[in-house]
Amino acid sequence: MNVSHGLNPAQAAAVETLSGPMLVLAGAGTGKTRVVTFRIANLIRNGTPPDRILAMTFTNKAAGEMQERISELIGTKKKRKPRKGEPQEPKPTISTFHSLCVRILRRHARALGYPDKFSIYDRSDQESIARNILRELRLSGTALKPGDMLSIIGGWKNQSIHPEQAMSIASNDKEHFAASGYRRYQNALRARGAMDFDDLLLQTETLFLEHEAIRQEEASKFDHVLVDEYQDTNGSQYRITRALTQEHRNFCVVGDDDQSIYAWRGADVTHILNFTKDWPDAKVVCLEDNYRSTGAILGMANTLIQYNTVRHDKVLVPSRPDGRRPRILQHKDETAEAEMVVREIKNLIDNQHVQPRDIAILFRTNEQPRLFETELRKHDVPYVMMGSQSFFDRREIRDLIAYLKWIEQPDDEISLLRVINTPARGLSNKTVQLLVKRAVERGVPVWQVMQDNAAVQDLSPSARRGITELAQMAEDVRLRAKNDSLTDAVRTLLERTAYADEITRLYENPEERDARMASIGDLTNAIAAFEDKTEDADLTGFLAETALAGREMGNEKDKMALKNSVWLLTLHAAKGLEFPVVFMVGLEEGILPHSRSVKSGREEDIAEERRLCYVGITRAQETLTLSMALTRRKWGKPRPTIPSQFLYEITGKAANPNKYRKPRPVSSLR
Repeated sequence: MNVSHGLNPAQAAAVETLSGPMLVLAGAGTGKTRVVTFRIANLIRNGTPPDRILAMTFTNKAAGEMQERISELIGTKKKRKPRKGEPQEPKPTISTFHSLCVRILRRHARALGYPDKFSIYDRSDQESIARNILRELRLSGTALKPGDMLSIIGGWKNQSIHPEQAMSIASNDKEHFAASGYRRYQNALRARGAMDFDDLLLQTETLFLEHEAIRQEEASKFDHVLVDEYQDTNGSQYRITRALTQEHRNFCVVGDDDQSIYAWRGADVTHILNFTKDWPDAKVVCLEDNYRSTGAILGMANTLIQYNTVRHDKVLVPSRPDGRRPRILQHKDETAEAEMVVREIKNLIDNQHVQPRDIAILFRTNEQPRLFETELRKHDVPYVMMGSQSFFDRREIRDLIAYLKWIEQPDDEISLLRVINTPARGLSNKTVQLLVKRAVERGVPVWQVMQDNAAVQDLSPSARRGITELAQMAEDVRLRAKNDSLTDAVRTLLERTAYADEITRLYENPEERDARMASIGDLTNAIAAFEDKTEDADLTGFLAETALAGREMGNEKDKMALKNSVWLLTLHAAKGLEFPVVFMVGLEEGILPHSRSVKSGREEDIAEERRLCYVGITRAQETLTLSMALTRRKWGKPRPTIPSQFLYEITGKAANPNKYRKPRPVSSLR
């Protein structure tokens, strides 16, 4: 089979390059995923052992789809789960950055002073620690909120800044307060045998920096490394990939600097812009043939993005006809804007046979959808909104996950304290406070105190009985997980805690009770699915996958796609999606571009907002409408708005600073 069959010349060039560093600049809708999967398949066909290939991306969903497509291409689609002890068919490691780091840290965490089976704390767990630290620092008032402290610390971690460096770079009161708490926060995590999401990258980077032998050991596992969506990498991810590729130098990155829109969470566009400086002998391939949007839509996108002065020169070339010219509409106010958009959507559905799922309304901010929701309900138009409560945020799921985390890691104090008396087992709030006080005085985790007969002998008989029951239940669940299956272990947990009775007690409404029980059923199904797909599945692996999945929107997007409803989502959430009909609303200064970027006055901030607008435009396949309100209410009063500068740029009514800049021809990049 000709591996390049069905590929255009640029795609074929990327697929057929089998060694050395390579940058694939993949514009929106140019077949990026196809190139990545075909290239991996081609490496295998040309003799690279599958398990010597590492491909990294940003979501478990993307990694799973990539693995499946490669299996189809090379003819190794899994027929059944291998039996225990049976030799495994080698396959590429296709993983998110965070999943890869979890695997590395499971092997080497002790070198950094963490247990092998460390817990991964979610936002709620982190806020518990932050709240305690702010109380200790007497900052529990308005000076700094737990969320603010975690946001600042997370930003530092993304920049590879450790506690000892934080105080010297803090630039305002909030940062100084956060720096005061940073060391305590890290010590609290370590004492509980836990890491947070940002630690997974930071600690892996630290591991490679401080332990050269470990870095070499991990780097030697692979001969080829590929990174998808390279424009979204932060500093730690950049340095981790450098550490894994510096010997063999077979490093392929795929991405688009014009779609770099995540600076607010640490992504650094300079990594893709400077790739050829880091790797001077790199081959550069530009994918510019767009298979998604009409020529008219791409003309607007190309015109807009050329206003960014720092970018790789490339132009999206349409493979489809020009189609309808995108519209730019002005409305009296934000209410009129919502009414018009929904009226048009209603007409498309009722009279032009457009399916609701083929229509999207894109916003810059989370405040904008309210009026559109009101109008959609008024006209009985079905809709779904990205950002509803995550499965992993539901109370019953958080309780059961907390049980499993504590059973796996008894020093995980936050998980223990969440479920210590849920359902009730004779451990009152007063008793729990006493146990915590004794743990603090001794400088040990609460569970160690609870296991010390001398430390609990003065508790009530019901409290001591509750501790005994808790210990026996935990041991039984561990044994079931070890000797039988994780699914059996969870069933044992549910039986021994009588958690279904707790749901009956808490929720009087039968529909809500049924929904909560269905969630528990979904968790059991998720564990069974994990066991089916995972070799040597264990509780540690399931909890790690759960912690990472809770950070992603991929599953939510899948569920939304199954509903035949209009999509309401932010421009950030829309990346990676496409729709036949797109409405981009609120094209006003202060909304898009956002007021923070306008006020900063920094060219790079406006450039990111322009990229965000570009991403929105390139989601549209056939029909695109941009709209703005001439007035918008602020504090109850209508205020005149200023049209977005991007509207002037799109329509050629703004001076383009790059108009006379000599573009760098694609051929010179190669």
